[in-house]
Amino acid sequence: MILNIDTFIAEERPFWEELEGFLQRSGKEGGERFSLDEIRRFHYLYQRTSAGLGRLATFSAEPETKGYLENLIARAYADIHERRRIGWKRNKAQQLFRAFPQTFRHHINVFYLVLIITLVGASFGGFVLIKDPQAKAALLPFSHLHNSPEERVAQEMKEQGEHMSGHQAQFAGSLMAHNIKVAIFALGLGLTFGVGTLITLFYNGVILGAVSVDYIMAGQSTFLAGWLLPHGSIEIPAFLVAGQAGLVLAKALIGHGDRTPTSQRLRKILPDLTVLISGVAVMLIWAGLVESFFSQYHAPVIPYSLKISFGVIELLLLVLYLGLVGKQDDGRHDPS
Repeated sequence: MILNIDTFIAEERPFWEELEGFLQRSGKEGGERFSLDEIRRFHYLYQRTSAGLGRLATFSAEPETKGYLENLIARAYADIHERRRIGWKRNKAQQLFRAFPQTFRHHINVFYLVLIITLVGASFGGFVLIKDPQAKAALLPFSHLHNSPEERVAQEMKEQGEHMSGHQAQFAGSLMAHNIKVAIFALGLGLTFGVGTLITLFYNGVILGAVSVDYIMAGQSTFLAGWLLPHGSIEIPAFLVAGQAGLVLAKALIGHGDRTPTSQRLRKILPDLTVLISGVAVMLIWAGLVESFFSQYHAPVIPYSLKISFGVIELLLLVLYLGLVGKQDDGRHDPS
């Protein structure tokens, strides 16, 4: 194929100028921070410009253009590796902070399905317990939940976290480790083409609905809200997002209407799964700390109004974070 140099330069120059714009932004004092999609675009432009230089290198003409491209590629290379040298360590947490809600919103329809399945399970669990209170032993997997809510509340009020005195950090660590394992398991069940993830979501909903109805029917709704909301307002959404990640994995495996090879589909969604489960882990770490150092203490040590308000504020902040952070970059797509 004969290369028309003038046509080639005219077609490629906008990409070179776009790469130069990235470098100018990066070279400003403090260095502008790029979003995940911008980083992908930068990498794409760097590769395209390098390929363009390779095509021009076989011609003796256009030495100025070659020199321009060589300088541009050298600057881009230095920028990439300088950022790698500092490892983008400074920006990793900030990138995750923005990438997590962006990825969550990108798969929001999957999250809606997760939420519906969980609510159906909760409705089922609550309905069964209303119709047959004796079904508690069959519905709830934990033996301490088989007693009456009044007995459990009386015990909690008596102990006021004394059983964990001096061991809160250890309890928090075990909670975090357990919950993160459960979240990863929910993601991994996506390999069952989503069946395992859906069953897990439904059953978790059954437990949540049954426990809630059990406390409400016993007149302990205030205690339930004060105990559950501080950590549950973060922990429950975290498990929902883990389920979302599992169904994203299942969707890639099934590939309905997508003729792309399965391995390629999986590689494509791997970054999204990594971001989602990383965000879930951070949420569960926070929830573990709150449950250990705050949720276990009840009135009069900590007023119920304070605990409930704390949980509601947490939930509102989470909704705002997932709904708004990085939203201005949602329309940008990977050019590859």
